[in-house]
Amino acid sequence: MTDAEWSQVRPLLPVPGWLRGRGGQPEAYCHRAMLDAVRYLVDNGIKWRAMPVDFPLWDRVYAFFRRWRDHGLVKEFHDRLRDRVRQLAGRDPQPTAGVIDSQSVKADAVVGAESRGFDGGKLVNGRKRHVVVDTLGLLLAVMVTAAEVGDRPAAHLLLGHVAETHHHLALVWADGGYTGNLIGYCLALLSLVLAIVKRSGTMRGFVILPKRWIVERFFAHLMRSRRLVRDFERSTTSAEAMIYWSMTMLMTRPLARSRPRRG
Repeated sequence: MTDAEWSQVRPLLPVPGWLRGRGGQPEAYCHRAMLDAVRYLVDNGIKWRAMPVDFPLWDRVYAFFRRWRDHGLVKEFHDRLRDRVRQLAGRDPQPTAGVIDSQSVKADAVVGAESRGFDGGKLVNGRKRHVVVDTLGLLLAVMVTAAEVGDRPAAHLLLGHVAETHHHLALVWADGGYTGNLIGYCLALLSLVLAIVKRSGTMRGFVILPKRWIVERFFAHLMRSRRLVRDFERSTTSAEAMIYWSMTMLMTRPLARSRPRRG
């Protein structure tokens, strides 16, 4: 991170328990060094043991990643960044509309059979990333499953979680794979309108569909992080954490550019 990024990131970091008088030992490494190390791994797609010597020891960096993953700190950090970016864009921190979609990616050999599957539609053996993004393309929620899990069953769980955490959300756009009883379920139980954006039969070639391009752009951003081009994580929770880390890199840069220039 640049100094400008760090100045924006530092106030948004979760406060360690020992600083709040809740016990525990002070951490041995600077948070900035740990954040840079995790971001480097996600951006360049290296193995944990291949961490360059410029960063702390790889096992200490992994312990930091695992602690932030297990205690939900990376999601907390991500959500604070998202709220700040939305405010910078002149939006309310709580979104009122979003877009849902999924992406199937191949899984590495380290991914066990219990969390991988075969997507017959995309012909992909691996995992599927189910996401909900806001109208700016910022992540609201993510759930990683085996690739064989359908979009509608996963959306029942994902949209329920999104409705609990984002109370102002009233409208979600989706493609034709989310039709059926899911529309009635969202309206009756979640007070959420699920609007289906379908491709017309008269369309030929590549056509940008309203609202759906937002989530497609989000998936394109994920593909810029080499760690996410293929799923290398042994657990789905680690795979979800990697997506949150990738999005933090996307959001800190515009925050740094928003600082007023001196002189």
